[in-house]
Amino acid sequence: MRKISTSYNSVYGAEIKAFIKIKKKLGFKYKTGAAILSLFDRMAYKRNEKSQGINRAFADSWCQKRPNESIRYRYDRVRHIAQFSLHLCDLGIPSFVPKLPPFPNSTFIPYIYSKDQLRDIFKASDKLRSGKVPMKSSLISIPALVRFLYATGLRINEALALQDDDVNLQEAFLKVKDSKNNKERIIPISSSLVAVLKQYNSYKAMLPVPKKSGYFFVNLIGKKCGYGSVGYWFKECLHDAGIKCVGRTGLPRLHDLRHTFAVTSLASMAEAGIDLYASLPILSTYLGHQSLGATNHYVRLTSNMYPDLIKDVDTICLDVFPKLNFYEAD
Repeated sequence: MRKISTSYNSVYGAEIKAFIKIKKKLGFKYKTGAAILSLFDRMAYKRNEKSQGINRAFADSWCQKRPNESIRYRYDRVRHIAQFSLHLCDLGIPSFVPKLPPFPNSTFIPYIYSKDQLRDIFKASDKLRSGKVPMKSSLISIPALVRFLYATGLRINEALALQDDDVNLQEAFLKVKDSKNNKERIIPISSSLVAVLKQYNSYKAMLPVPKKSGYFFVNLIGKKCGYGSVGYWFKECLHDAGIKCVGRTGLPRLHDLRHTFAVTSLASMAEAGIDLYASLPILSTYLGHQSLGATNHYVRLTSNMYPDLIKDVDTICLDVFPKLNFYEAD
């Protein structure tokens, strides 16, 4: 992604700054939106736009499909300008609101690990040996980290950003601060995971490091685990467990532990007799989703994988939200 400009020179500059500030105060990181508005400002400046509100001619020019542009990016480009235009209208500045192009369909379906595969992955992680590896290797954390990702459903960046103070093993909860949507959340963890993490802490305490980094998951020199190192060792686990990557998608992936957590959690709640209307908001909050719609995809996956568990659930439940085949990639 291009570097985001912090200076806006067009007639919309002041309102763009104010709009981005509002978005961030609402809890959005808004990196993509800010980058798009920066490009929009640059285009407005080059065209020497004078109208304080966005006119239709300029909006139509902005919304045109560009060479080699993905359908998804064009959709986002139009969506953010439509939101900004609505903001101007709310301020009493008449502005044309462009119509959104069709939402980009996706045939992507996340990989869901079976119980046997998870067992084999855990065994493979326990058998990993260092040999001649660099001290920056995350090997010491892999057995605990793999179990942690499956047991909590956290994104890998959220897990690696955890500080020691964020992991409360006495009261069994986590404080997730560095999240995708920039919203802090506190989530409970199971007693079995607490036991795993206590054992990991005992190993970590034996590392010959002069100064602690403060991160919970660390490499052999006590510093924060690198994503590349974690990904390397996880692929080793998949290989040793006999799980092969399929096609161009690269599935299965480390992130699919999160998808597996979501599906098995819904299935477990359904098996326990918890109503879907109650379980969906719980899971959505736990996963740190912005909306229930993002979590609803897992309802359909669960209905396909565990039809006997939720056969008695009102099928209207499955269509409460639009059928957008879009899963988070990270």
